[in-house]
Amino acid sequence: MPKFVPLGNEALAQGALDAGLSGMYSYPGTPSTEIMEYIRLAPDAAERRVHREWSANEKTALEAALGMSYAGKRAMVAMKHVGLNVAADPFINAAFTGANGGLLVVVADDPSMHSSQNEQDSRTYGRFAFIPVVEPSNQQEAYNLPFYAFELSEKYSVPVMVRLTTRLSHSRADIERGDAIPENALKLPADLTRFVLMPAVSRQRYTRLLGLQSDFEAEAERSFLTRYEDGDNNSLGIIACGIAYNYLRENYPAGCPYPVLKIGQYPLPKRLVERLVEENEAILVLEEGAPLVEDMLRGYPFDAGSIHGRLDGTLPRTGELNPTLVARALGLEAGSRTFDVPEDVIAARPPKLCDGCPHGDTFLALNEALEPYSKGRVFSDIGCYTLGVLPPYNAVNSCVDMGASITMAKGAADAGLTPTVAVIGDSTFTHSGITGLLDAVNANSPLTVIIMDNLATAMTGGQPAPGGGHLEGIVQGVGVPAEHIRLITPLPRQHDTNVAVMREELAHEGVSVIIARRECIETAKRRRRSAS
Repeated sequence: MPKFVPLGNEALAQGALDAGLSGMYSYPGTPSTEIMEYIRLAPDAAERRVHREWSANEKTALEAALGMSYAGKRAMVAMKHVGLNVAADPFINAAFTGANGGLLVVVADDPSMHSSQNEQDSRTYGRFAFIPVVEPSNQQEAYNLPFYAFELSEKYSVPVMVRLTTRLSHSRADIERGDAIPENALKLPADLTRFVLMPAVSRQRYTRLLGLQSDFEAEAERSFLTRYEDGDNNSLGIIACGIAYNYLRENYPAGCPYPVLKIGQYPLPKRLVERLVEENEAILVLEEGAPLVEDMLRGYPFDAGSIHGRLDGTLPRTGELNPTLVARALGLEAGSRTFDVPEDVIAARPPKLCDGCPHGDTFLALNEALEPYSKGRVFSDIGCYTLGVLPPYNAVNSCVDMGASITMAKGAADAGLTPTVAVIGDSTFTHSGITGLLDAVNANSPLTVIIMDNLATAMTGGQPAPGGGHLEGIVQGVGVPAEHIRLITPLPRQHDTNVAVMREELAHEGVSVIIARRECIETAKRRRRSAS
């Protein structure tokens, strides 16, 4: 098969297609977005009619993938790490129901928080759910992985988590494709009760899941993602997880002098870990994200002082790893290829709204409408408009998680801060804002919700917004009075009108919704180019 040079995300996506994928579900979120984007545009996916669609949120995406697995087909769901928080309920419970057709839950973590509000390690979720976790170290492994992981899922009838990180997701390498295999035939579970998680069934399924743990450890021992490499110098043994293995190899292109245990599958291959510990004087753990493996080693029956990594300061506790940090941990000179960039070489360039962005006009109107009130009453959400916190707008006061703007504004109103304003995007509103608005309507909270409708999920590349064309109906269906659902057009020439509408609704002693609708400037440019 021909070689090609994909992103890690694209390699995984093509591997899934070649491994008989029947359904792909996702909600866009960096650094995972390209997985679905690739599959949506792939000619072979279109030819085979692979089901591929953006979902309203990560929870609905995982539930749909679980339903396809129930029907015997191979399904995959992808999200970023904070998206797994949203999908945690079906994720944990899917470990109990198990899978019928192979089910892969792909989670892309974002160490260093390049485009995220926190830094978390999704391997912790996999351990919490008692399911196998696989972690490629390079693009070729990312491509090969779905073939293996789908088989693993079907062998034990459990979901399998695939953990990626930003650097692997968004870097390219040439890979070689293998032969594609056909999709599974439709086949329902032999036991139709196992997906009914009533207590009697759940107890049985939990006992089964716990009983599989020794099998999962054995699978990790013989996985193609796991390898024990001997070395001549036993003063140090190295555990290298996922992409950290590449960083180690960059520092020893001719071969590492120390024994190395490459880990790409969990639960930990305990016998190989014990061998490394017994044969070497000290252990260095290289892992991207949280010190998960390092912390587990400290529970083993040997001297904790011999373990080095993120917990003892040998490596930084937060942020991405890179070859320079690994070199320092090994006591090596970083050489000419250093990731340290002098501050005077690259000037700081803070993010900003695009020139012509409709959100800027909305914030200018909001700031003027709020002039009679004290500051600190605008609750924002996750999206491009979060940049309204920066100059020249200085317009928002919170950004916590998807959908939190409306519920936080409600809580502040409950505390007596009135009026309050929630700023939320059209895609974020349908993702997780609707239920918060329902709470506000039921309590008749004195708050104004501004839905910034730019007709796209713009921050992640302009994917379709799930509620496109239906926002007014959704808001009215939740219970907001029609006379307090207002539509404005965020343009400079409409500024005075928009300020007047906002002031009227801020004065309303109840729930009001203002929909500020104008197409994202970037998607409008692309649409015009494609039409010409």
